[in-house]
Amino acid sequence: MKTITIDPITRLEGHGKIVIFLNDDGNVENVYLQIPELRGFERFSEGRRAEDMPQITSRICGVCPVAHHFAATKALDRAFNVDPPPVAKKLRELMYAGYFIYDHILHFYYLGGPDFVVGPDAPAAKRNILGVIEKAGLDVAGEVIRHRAYGQKITAILGGKATHPVCGLPGGVSKALSEEEVDDIKKMVDSCVDFAQFSLKLFDDIVLKNEDYVNLIVSDPYKLNTYNMGLVDENNHVNFYDGLIRVTDTNAKEFLKFDVNDYFEHIVEHVEKWSYIKFPYLKSVGWKGFVDGQENGIYRVGPLGRLNAAEGMATPLANDEYKRMYETLGGRPVNNTLAFHWARLIELLYATERAKELINEPDITSKEIRNPVGEPGEGIGVTEAARGTLIHHYKLDEKGLIKKANLIVATTNNSAAISMSIRDAAKGLIKGGVVDSGLLNMVEMAFRAYDPCFACATHSLPGKMPLKVEIYDKDERLIKTIKQNI
Repeated sequence: MKTITIDPITRLEGHGKIVIFLNDDGNVENVYLQIPELRGFERFSEGRRAEDMPQITSRICGVCPVAHHFAATKALDRAFNVDPPPVAKKLRELMYAGYFIYDHILHFYYLGGPDFVVGPDAPAAKRNILGVIEKAGLDVAGEVIRHRAYGQKITAILGGKATHPVCGLPGGVSKALSEEEVDDIKKMVDSCVDFAQFSLKLFDDIVLKNEDYVNLIVSDPYKLNTYNMGLVDENNHVNFYDGLIRVTDTNAKEFLKFDVNDYFEHIVEHVEKWSYIKFPYLKSVGWKGFVDGQENGIYRVGPLGRLNAAEGMATPLANDEYKRMYETLGGRPVNNTLAFHWARLIELLYATERAKELINEPDITSKEIRNPVGEPGEGIGVTEAARGTLIHHYKLDEKGLIKKANLIVATTNNSAAISMSIRDAAKGLIKGGVVDSGLLNMVEMAFRAYDPCFACATHSLPGKMPLKVEIYDKDERLIKTIKQNI
């Protein structure tokens, strides 16, 4: 049996490798996505002051710090039995919109977009932001940089820092907006709405008008039939910051809708010995292995998962694009993995429209930004990270210290689906042992569509960390091997 290893996999946050096993006929027997890194944030949060968690967890990675910051903050709201003032919730959501703006721009133009703008089988040296600039032009590159910076500036104004915010407190936020800051944000948001529409037009021109790309999107190697999950508002429209968790089945029918406090009644985590990532599934359906379909409890989150789990977008321009995507791809649900990119741009437009609504709220400069907290207890918070549903669960002692922390991260929610998508892409693309760099990149496209954050997704298994240390002498001869828990 022949083995092909893609190590490291590229254009993602974190580290990982793909191992492809070919049978004697040169066809794919099996594929494994292995994540070798380990981030033990759940364990070393224990004993820390609860109010430090929004800062501690935002350091898990530099791509989705705002999501962790506010999932932690919302968990503390419940742990200290306090409801933030209305304007504090608006400021949090406004900052969250800024985060989505810069994050979705980053993924489409820097990480995922090169596969379409430059081409999936283009030379590896061209499949990056520099290749996008060469293809789309310097003017477009300038707009990409400018509007991603706007998203970060909005985050910095509201959060104190562009990357690792410090504003979230149990019961509210630490800083109100001034009139001057409101004026600055209004200008940036107006420009971001235009840029989001431009990005959708670019996707339309480069991808949807290219028959080969459309055929690739709807092809079987990039199709997966699973349940879908995301936060929704009272109208079952997508909401990034708050709402109920809605799960729809493989026919787009509502299967579950629940408050995050009940997540442990509906979500269970499966463990495989070959990865530090856990594999969540729906408890009432069960784990049937790495297979899709209505009979297995695997689900997807993130842009496409959110849109499939919802019945529309809460802003008018984004809702029009939502309808157009489903009309174009045959109705709900869309199970084509590469459609994550289209869904991501629809969400970019929604984030800009929602930010415009919030910054124009008449009380947005109110100084009533925090309510007093109660006695410490237990709290669970949920937000929609750019990559999908994110849950923080804290148990506090009587001194307000963390007794236990549990994080179910967006990429963890998607981990089973990502593994299956890579396997199916490899099986559909690699035939007769014929492999080249373009085909291997197309296998990588299957995970890249999810915009995974593997640093966020890996946590310590209770009490044990597999470790292997090899010691070599000056002549590079192996003289000793030390192992633990292997």
